[in-house]
Amino acid sequence: MCSLTVSTYGDHPMTLRPGPLGLGVTLLPNGWTIAPAGRHLVVGDLPLAMAESPDGRWLLVSNNGYQLPSISIVDIQHQNVRGTLQLDHAWVGLAWHPDGKRVYVSGAANNTVHELTWANGMLTRGTDIVLGRPMDAPQPEDASENLNRPDPAPQSFIGGLAISPDGTRLFAVHVLGQIVSAVDLKTGHVLRSLELPAEAYTCIVSPDGSTLFVSVWGGATVRAYDAHTLEPKGEIAVGEHPNAMAMTRDGKRLFVACANTNAVWTVDVASGRAVEQIRISMFPQAPAGSTPNHVSLSPDDTRLLVANADNNTVAVVDVSKPASEVMGFVPTGWYPTAAMFSRDGRQMFVLSGKGLSSESNARYGPNRAGYIGNLLTGTLSILPSPDADALQTLTKMALRVTPYSDEHRLSPANAPAASPIPKRVGDPSPITHVFYIVRENRTYDQVLGDLDRGNGDPALTLFGDEVTPNAHAIAREFGVLDNFYVDAEVSYDGHAWSMGAYATDFVEKMWPTNYARRGSVYLSEGTGAMRNKYGNVTAPQDGYIWDAAIRKGVSVRSYGEFTHWEPGSVADRVAGKLKAIASVPGLEGRIDPNYPPWELAVKDNARVDVWAKEFAQFDAARTVPALSIIRLGNDHTNGTRVGWPTPRAMVAENDLAVGRVVETISRSRVWKESAIFILEDDAQGGPDHVDAHRSPGLVISPFAKRRGVDSTLYTTSGMLRTMELILGLPPMTQYDAAATPMYNAFQPTPDLAAFAHLEPRVPLDERNDQWAWGADASSRMNMAEADLAPEREFNEIIWRSVKGPNTPMPPTVRSAWVRSRGADGDDDDRR
Repeated sequence: MCSLTVSTYGDHPMTLRPGPLGLGVTLLPNGWTIAPAGRHLVVGDLPLAMAESPDGRWLLVSNNGYQLPSISIVDIQHQNVRGTLQLDHAWVGLAWHPDGKRVYVSGAANNTVHELTWANGMLTRGTDIVLGRPMDAPQPEDASENLNRPDPAPQSFIGGLAISPDGTRLFAVHVLGQIVSAVDLKTGHVLRSLELPAEAYTCIVSPDGSTLFVSVWGGATVRAYDAHTLEPKGEIAVGEHPNAMAMTRDGKRLFVACANTNAVWTVDVASGRAVEQIRISMFPQAPAGSTPNHVSLSPDDTRLLVANADNNTVAVVDVSKPASEVMGFVPTGWYPTAAMFSRDGRQMFVLSGKGLSSESNARYGPNRAGYIGNLLTGTLSILPSPDADALQTLTKMALRVTPYSDEHRLSPANAPAASPIPKRVGDPSPITHVFYIVRENRTYDQVLGDLDRGNGDPALTLFGDEVTPNAHAIAREFGVLDNFYVDAEVSYDGHAWSMGAYATDFVEKMWPTNYARRGSVYLSEGTGAMRNKYGNVTAPQDGYIWDAAIRKGVSVRSYGEFTHWEPGSVADRVAGKLKAIASVPGLEGRIDPNYPPWELAVKDNARVDVWAKEFAQFDAARTVPALSIIRLGNDHTNGTRVGWPTPRAMVAENDLAVGRVVETISRSRVWKESAIFILEDDAQGGPDHVDAHRSPGLVISPFAKRRGVDSTLYTTSGMLRTMELILGLPPMTQYDAAATPMYNAFQPTPDLAAFAHLEPRVPLDERNDQWAWGADASSRMNMAEADLAPEREFNEIIWRSVKGPNTPMPPTVRSAWVRSRGADGDDDDRR
């Protein structure tokens, strides 16, 4: 067993960086540590579902991430991947037909269900069952032209599937279309479809074939229907984000994983109500963040497996008695998405959506091999079903490697004796004003790799001292953080992590498909229908940082974050004729309506002008909010679109805006009691030699530890935790509760010297001409919101714009060893 202690904040050496720690233990860039049990097979990108063949010889795994979806065929006896079938569209839905000769896979945004033929250990494509037009297809003028039923909503997206026990009918949920459909498998025709009140996840049919249950992902309910007629039979209230379900063979109990809670809800089918909540977090007082996202039963219905995505564990629950009891935990890889027993009960199968490690993308190269969406390869772990003794050992390891414990929830461990950052939630701090600046999509090396201190690689620097003099001056003066990592992969989950210390299961499972341009929709940052009092289907159960502040009576104001434009043209936006609107309930009345939301045509310095005007008024009246959130995102750039500022001009303009904000605050009344925190919402925009998640993080304050290098491993959640401690807010989730506060970045004695911003050293009016590399491609990209452009191609364009059109990005280099079994059954060492 690993001898490292990894359960408290101060246990990691200050220079410890993500990667293998030895003896099967790996440190992730989010500060969590995994020690997965079993034998591990590399399958595909973000595996979300698996199904064992009726004869128990084969396991099919559905991979549904950024890369093209695929079905991995696993030989259970020999524990190797025997083949892979690639599909254009797939997501979550995977079901064997009772005859063992057919397999059904959801077609996601293609609005189909794939029927695959199974024979001799091979899958072949059959006829697709069409449930609606593809999401990107134009709708016909004649709405009566249907595909066996009226058209579904334009955004439909087929998710979970179920087949009746007699094999005659298939049921499919339309996640975004909020529909459930019944299909006659003999004819392939849709028999009936019904609308649902919110986004659905999956469905399950009772063992006697009489009742269909649908988990309403966005509605905190399970709906029951007659499986023959689809007539409603009732609605069952459960926890938020009900997703996977499992039913006992007698049909009396239904177990529902509710990902926005730390619980599985047990439903008594006869009474139609939930009778039990099984808490599956590893500690009883843990805030939200375990993310139960899959459930399955043992062959004898006595044990329930629960995949806890954000705890990196599988909970084993004794459900043989009326009062269920958690027996222990099995440590898994990163973000487990499914767990099940084999048909004979002798083995356990576990899918880890993000695999066994993170990687460097220092050789981000042609064919987008180093793009962060490609770096998280999922795994299948196989292990013997643990008896009581083995489960006790596994539980000890699971507890040993988790960084969270209840004792840290209100009082972080190993806080220094004297620090402006409180040791305990509610303790006073000399800092009373927090400013939180969020930018877009840069790695550490891309911006600060050329610094004369810290762990940087200047060969990977695109926007160095010449382009970002203010970022460099701030780092040199207020301290270099060269071991800071964002918790997110892209902006879809980046703004969720940056504001909530959490990305819900909806966000984590939907962003790869959305970014791969295979449908789905961008629902982050508050767009869409509201599903709880904090926001839409992507919102955490307890909301975001502003909601936490509001609950404690702490004043807060947002400038551009989680806001959107009122209707109008881009020209009107640039001219300042349109106002901003809060995108979530918590920010209503807490935004500056004159501060421009996302729009690359609006300069960041124009945003700073608006902010500075209001800030001056607040400062004079001594009413500066305790928490100010400022979005300055034009370092995203617009590629090499003709007529637009070049990437380096846009980054330089953003850098100037940041410098002006810091100077303004440092010359204000509140400077002596202020702290400014700056991060990128994600790091997907470029290469880094340490890890694809490493990003520029900056802390500016009179209490900042000056002119040094702090190599403590910090994260997005750790930055939020630091702000929470200053403001007296309890952690929102297990991630910020477990994260290392930025104690080492601060000193107890203030230095009140002001910061003077630096003027840009590159022309801000530098424009792309028609010969710029990637100009045509840039002109076709969608820049209406962050990351709607194809990010892999977009990053290549930026690289060549700065490094030169004839300087391709070199091929990727992986940074962590993963042991797997090859197709021949032998051990392979893969990098």
